[in-house]
Amino acid sequence: MDGINRLLCQVLTVHHNGRPDLFKADTKKYTDEELRALIHDDERPVFVGIDADENVSGYAFCVFQQHTDDNILTDIRTLYIDDLCVDENRRGQHIGKMLYEHVLDYARDQGCYNVTLNVWACNEGARRFYERCGLVPQKFGMEKLC
Repeated sequence: MDGINRLLCQVLTVHHNGRPDLFKADTKKYTDEELRALIHDDERPVFVGIDADENVSGYAFCVFQQHTDDNILTDIRTLYIDDLCVDENRRGQHIGKMLYEHVLDYARDQGCYNVTLNVWACNEGARRFYERCGLVPQKFGMEKLC
């Protein structure tokens, strides 16, 4: 959990630096209690990459989504990547690509139709990474500050 928490703080820093109006500083996405629950939730698989010394080098938090009997959406099963992070000191070593490909293989094995995720507009590096992995925009979230 310490290694995952360290990376959660790195992700928050990227988001806070890009959008301090939305993201708080000096915190993390999940409390330790929430993180423990996620790790044990089969509907929210968590994949962790570790190096030879068992240091956490990256993670992918995922969520199964399905809109059964929805009025307008088809009944497909999706694996949503809620968060994917590679340690800032390990980037460029293809760890993110390996994590993403593992998630994609897992989704296929679980009968998913697709894998989806969101990228904040302020996180250009992540957007470029996902485009290199073959992802394409599905929808756009837009805003106008008041």
